Amino acid sequence: MCRSIKPLRNMDHPVTEQEIQEAALQYVRKVSGYRKPSKVNEEAFNKAIEEVAEATRKILENLIQKQVA
Repeated sequence: MCRSIKPLRNMDHPVTEQEIQEAALQYVRKVSGYRKPSKVNEEAFNKAIEEVAEATRKILENLIQKQVA
């Protein structure tokens, strides 16, 4: 696991959109091996960040719902 990606579940405050985006960015950087992609890969890089952020939102929502139930 990338050490700079912090767990977002069970934080002392509600998770912010910025925290989700930062975690997604770190994940995509780690997996792709790019800190900053070339112009050719920029669109794919940014799309991956959005997809990871969306998946992160979904899992956090599902985990919260299961805790409440």
